[in-house]
Parts: sequence; C-alpha cells; structure tokens
Amino acid sequence: MAQLRMLVLAAALCVAGCGDKTPDTAVGDAAKQDAKATSDARGSTPAAAQTSVLFRNVRVFNGVDSTLQGATDVLVRGNRIAQIGKVDVTAAEPGMTIIDGGGRTLMPGLIDMHWHTLAVRPTIAVAMQSSAGYLNLMAGAEASDTLQRGFTTVRDVGGASFGLKRAIDEGWQAGPRIYPSGAIISVTGGHGDFRSPMELPRTIGTADSRMEVMGDTAIADTPDEVRVRVREQLMMGASQIKLTAGGGVSSPHSPLDVVTFTPEELRAAVQGANNWGTYVTAHAYTPAAIRQSVEAGVQCIEHANLMDEATAQLMATKGTWLSIQPLPEELIRAFPPDSEEYAKGREVLAGTDRAYQLAKKYKLKTAFGTDVLFSAALARRQGELLASLGKWYTPAEALIMATSTNAQLLALSGKRNPYQGRLGVIEVGALADMLLVEGDPLTDLSLIARPQQNFRVIVKDGRIYKNTIR
Repeated sequence: MAQLRMLVLAAALCVAGCGDKTPDTAVGDAAKQDAKATSDARGSTPAAAQTSVLFRNVRVFNGVDSTLQGATDVLVRGNRIAQIGKVDVTAAEPGMTIIDGGGRTLMPGLIDMHWHTLAVRPTIAVAMQSSAGYLNLMAGAEASDTLQRGFTTVRDVGGASFGLKRAIDEGWQAGPRIYPSGAIISVTGGHGDFRSPMELPRTIGTADSRMEVMGDTAIADTPDEVRVRVREQLMMGASQIKLTAGGGVSSPHSPLDVVTFTPEELRAAVQGANNWGTYVTAHAYTPAAIRQSVEAGVQCIEHANLMDEATAQLMATKGTWLSIQPLPEELIRAFPPDSEEYAKGREVLAGTDRAYQLAKKYKLKTAFGTDVLFSAALARRQGELLASLGKWYTPAEALIMATSTNAQLLALSGKRNPYQGRLGVIEVGALADMLLVEGDPLTDLSLIARPQQNFRVIVKDGRIYKNTIR
C-alpha cells in the first residue's frame, strides 16, 4: 500500500513538475524561452579560468548596505576581489578581461539555504526508481541551470551530493558551491523515512533500505545510533548536520504534529556536530518540535511555519537561526486534494505569513531558501521565490538576507566550511562570486525573477560563467 501511495503522489507531483503545459504550474512562454536561452548560452562545459577580471563603471550593492555605491571599478584577481576603486586600465594585466558595466549594478551571487541538489529536477517516481549515476547526471544539468539563475552557492540540507560537489569544485561540472549535509537523519516513521511497512522491522544499526544505501537518508532510533549517523556524514564531508525533529508535509508516515527525536537523541547529534566544530539544523514546523530542538542546542530551525509567539521569543533569546521559505501554492497542489499530504500542506501554508511576521517582530536571524522538490518547472522560478519576499521585506532587506545574512549562517560550519573566505559580499579579499544586473534590484526586486534577461554577467570563484555585455 505504501508503494502504491507513493506512485499516486508521484503522478500528482508529475502534474506539478513534469511538464510545462499544465496551466497551474506553467512558468509561461517567456520563462520557457529564458530556460532555452540559458541552456544555449551556458553550453555543457564549465567556464575557463580567468587570470583577472576588471569591471569598469559599476554601481556596487555590497550585500550589506541598503543603498548602491557610486560608480566605481572592481578588480578580480584569481578567485578573490582584489580592488574596489578606480583602476588604471593602461596598466592592464596580460589576459585580463575588461567588462564595461555601463552603470549597471554589481552585486554578490545569491545563496539558497534550503536546497536538495539531487531531488530538484526528477519527479519523485524517477528519484525512487533510478540509479545514483542517472540522478547525479540529472542533478549536474540542474546545477548548471542553478548557477545561470545567479545562485552561486546552495546549502544542501539532505541528499548524497558529495560526488557532484567534488565535480563542481574540481571544474568538471558547472554549478554553485555546495554546502552538503549528507543524509537526512530521521527516526523510524519520521520525516525522512520513506520505507514501506514491508521493510519492517529493521535491525538497529543496519541501513538496508534503498534510500539509506543511496546515502539520502539515515534512520537512527537511539542516542548511540544518532552519534554513528552524525559521524558517518561528517566522515563523508558534511559541512553541517540535518535532522528531522518533527513531522513533514510529504512524509508518508509522520503526521505534522509529531515530535520525533527525544531530547537525548537531539543532544547526541548536537554534541557530535559540535565536536567537529559545526552545527545541527533541524526540520521542525510546530512549537513543540522547535522548542525541544532549541533547548537541546540545535542552532538552526528549518521551516518553523507553525511557530507561536513563545517559540519565537525562545529562538530570539537563544540566538537560534530561522531558515524559512516562502513556499508557493504549487507545492501543495502537487498532492491529491483528498490526501493527508494536501491537508498538511494547507496547514503549513496558512502559517507562513504569521511566521514571517514573528521573525520580524523578534528580530530573528532569518535565512532565505526555497526547498524546491521534484519540479524542474518550479526550479526555474527560484529567483521568483526570492522576489516573493517583497511581501514582508523591502528589496534591500530581501537581498541582504539572500547574500551576506545567508553567508553568516554558512559560516557556522567553522572549519568544516569547504570554502574558506567571505561569501555574500563585495569587499576586498572576499571570494569573487558576483552578478552584473541590468537595473537596480534595490528598488525593483522583480529583476531577480528574470535572471536570463537581467543577469548580464555571472562570475563564480573568479570565473566568468555568463557574459552578454558586448
């Protein structure tokens, strides 16, 4: 029955994500043309290394200040920003690429703090039935498109993304920087357990299910087993640890209201991560799940759409990060209207506005992400999801959140940070991840929703991945 249910959900999700002809989920003719143009522009190979890049006559949004700086020059040498200010082009270095910005906006690359690299493009049916090789090739194609949308960094909060990350870092594949969590750690029956009842009971300490063998999830039901699972992900190269501390919308077995891990299990995960100098982020929607996680030392909460006033106050007091996503209606319409998942999704959507209001009221350290799953069509709207923050924030506040604020959360991984250097800012010495934007996104946030037209140049790690300036 569980497998049949998953196939039904797969069919529903395919309606939302498999084709562009469904009216409810179509991205529109312009978006389709953008996607094709992006694909044609980027080709199939990563960019060649640059010795130096000089942007002339650009107005800088540095990722921190809410106003544009006056026209200036920005010099990139290697993978770092070397100089901001007037540069003498008569002394141009051999091999230097000079780009006349024409007064356009130069800003940091965007960061998505809730991404599932291997689960963005395939439908759930494909994800459940395909080989790791096939899924990685599909994820590589999506990674190229993610970079072309201006997202130069993503935090992967669940999935076996280590191989793709390595290919991107070594230059074999175009794509964003990836901060990997490795497998989602879940209890039996929790959000992250996609086994059928016929796969039960399991033997404590084993990992026999397909998704565990693939490295996408890890089931842990005692503090000792949690420690093992945490250490396994850290051994693989995780930059942070992801737990599911409560039920989820797409969970086949866990109601939304359940609290999954015990306090002892949560503390075991936190201790294991802290021993390696990094942190735990926990999936939690309800006040009970959030409170238990925060009190156990979890430093970041994913979602929190159903938090109440007392929970927000607790997070503010403890300095806990909130990683919340402006979820679109399409994600819920992917489920059959009479399904439990649809009902759970409606409850979560109904709480989103209040959660953002509480985050602002208590000045929570708030990060932006998208949580796109199993929908190539919705992935193409990644920038549009960022622009939707305009419902709660000014354009400057939204863009600061998606650049320097997100980078502060990434820095919690300490020495487990795979990319040593400052991200999310344009300042001397920072890593050179930058976008040259047509127009001023600090006054018109909708520019971010149309990356193909408005992102004229994309640079990541000092390499040019797109340049449409003649």
